[in-house]
Amino acid sequence: MAGQRRLFARGFVYGVATASALAYSYLLSNEEEVVKPVPVDPLVKRGAEILKYGVPERGPAVHYLHNHVLAYDQARRTPLWVAEHINSQHLQGPANRKHSKFKPDPSVDPMFTAHNKDYWKSGWSRGHMAPAGDNKFSQEAMDETFLLSNIVPQNIDNNAGFWNRFEMYCRDLTSRFEDVYILSGPLYLPTQEDQQKVVKYPVIGENEVAVPTHLYKVVIAERFNTPTSIGAFIVPNQQIGFEQKLTDFQVPIEDLEKSSGFKFYPQLDRSKTKNLCEMDSCKLLDKKEFELYFIGRKLQSARTQERVDKVWKELEEKKLEPDQYLVELYAKKKVDLSAKQSEE
Repeated sequence: MAGQRRLFARGFVYGVATASALAYSYLLSNEEEVVKPVPVDPLVKRGAEILKYGVPERGPAVHYLHNHVLAYDQARRTPLWVAEHINSQHLQGPANRKHSKFKPDPSVDPMFTAHNKDYWKSGWSRGHMAPAGDNKFSQEAMDETFLLSNIVPQNIDNNAGFWNRFEMYCRDLTSRFEDVYILSGPLYLPTQEDQQKVVKYPVIGENEVAVPTHLYKVVIAERFNTPTSIGAFIVPNQQIGFEQKLTDFQVPIEDLEKSSGFKFYPQLDRSKTKNLCEMDSCKLLDKKEFELYFIGRKLQSARTQERVDKVWKELEEKKLEPDQYLVELYAKKKVDLSAKQSEE
């Protein structure tokens, strides 16, 4: 019996010693793996030596705001591109641009920002890339579209005319598609001079804000969370009359990518999308529709009977026939303002 106990004790001690040795050996092998040096690419190593004092900085790669995202060009003091996602809900709400003010973007280094004084008396307007009208749902989101990181020097007539109608068309798409994705930005394209092509553009103000030769948009229309169609457009930064159609400025997206230097929507399978202008009309408001639209806006904002009558008189002066919507809006405004006067 005593012999059995001694054999058991020796076996137990031997087992513990063996297990401890194996554990120690394992730990040593793991320790060796942890401290094993990782090979370093000699080019990376040399690059780190060359860049001893840091990589030149161009600011944040992307600026995130409430309803748009952008990349900023610090050299030209304008955006490189501005991305949006809109649906019908974004276009409804109490936000009003009269409460918004143009101002520098605080996320842009002051050395590279544009200022309002750069635009004053320059002959160029402050053109939104993400429009204020796409953000009726939120005053904060609308205010952010007035940051100068979202603005380019734009031909005044283009801004108020063709480009405005283009933006309205994008908003109208939300009545036929659940979601619309838009990328907008400036371009600086060459012109032919003698035997060579040259890129020329003016700069404005003390901060030399670059005036683009063209503007672009890429539009994706989506249904049931699936992209259905895409369209790319390059629009000259100049006055464009009502006789020209949006389709006159549609281009293959590859052409726009070559000009801009960007691959747009790289995660989109374009083979599964159709041409936007074939799937939808790409029809902008004509002159009459456009003027009636703005008369409607003026009627909506009118606060006095005198103002309502003055706006209505514009129809006669411009020889425009009001549509049913305007007739009903005019009658409702007269009733509402009359009731308000009676209460006072």
